[in-house]
Amino acid sequence: MVSNTNKKLSIYLIWAFALAWILQVTASILYLNGNSMAYTIILSVSMFAPLVAVLLSKVGLKEMSWKIRIKGNIPYILGAWFVPPLLGIAGAALYFLIFPQAFDTDFSFLLSQIGEEGMAQLEATGMSPSAYIIVSSLASLTWAPWFNMLFAVGEEAGWRGAMYPILKERFGKAKGRIIGGIIWGVWHWPIMILVGYEYGTSYWGYPVTGPLLFCVITTAMGILLDYYYEKANSIWVPALGHGAINAFAGVPALFLNPAYSDQLLIGPLMIGVIGGLPLILSAIIISIKSLNQKEGQISPV
Repeated sequence: MVSNTNKKLSIYLIWAFALAWILQVTASILYLNGNSMAYTIILSVSMFAPLVAVLLSKVGLKEMSWKIRIKGNIPYILGAWFVPPLLGIAGAALYFLIFPQAFDTDFSFLLSQIGEEGMAQLEATGMSPSAYIIVSSLASLTWAPWFNMLFAVGEEAGWRGAMYPILKERFGKAKGRIIGGIIWGVWHWPIMILVGYEYGTSYWGYPVTGPLLFCVITTAMGILLDYYYEKANSIWVPALGHGAINAFAGVPALFLNPAYSDQLLIGPLMIGVIGGLPLILSAIIISIKSLNQKEGQISPV
């Protein structure tokens, strides 16, 4: 039985990585040739590679909980919705507190991203840069996590729904989550190495340090999301949390001085060492509580 499960897991991982890496390489080629729209579309499609891998390997398919469970899960739904951005806000605040010169209220980073033409088009709609940032920030906290959830469930079904239960059963909850988080991080490596996804291409130690640090971040994210999956027993809850992470991910950069855009390894985004510190600490707390519960030292949260 164990060997059969391991075989299914291996098949799942082969499919999950093969499908995603083909799409990531394709997206990278298109991006390097100036087709950013196709790049974005293909990356969105690649999020469903883990779900397709589940269907092809049939690992965890019957055990996965797809039922939308509202009763008794309101605290976990609200947690998945709001805790990730709150952790992101805390991390960004800590970063800007340590590096106050990196905080920019002139929105120079936004201008550097969309260019003068894009800024002119924005103002032509009657929206100032400050208004755009307010609207974007509010969207990241309200409807955007729910919209992103529809894409994030493609990954959550594979990672938290199928892979994590097997890894936790085999290695224990703490080690299983760590191994799963590293696998999740490595899954992103082609797009990170080829076009600098998440950290850019001008940071210290490119292209090695970024992918390695990202594995630490995905491990922490995976622990948080798996906590919500265990508590809510519905794959839609970690998908909402994943959607919330993606929705808020770039917001702190709107306040970043462009001179610091090559230091994303540090912050202010949640993927940086300082920007991700609250997330990492929350993952450590969850892990410690899980170990204590197993030993019967404290009651369940």
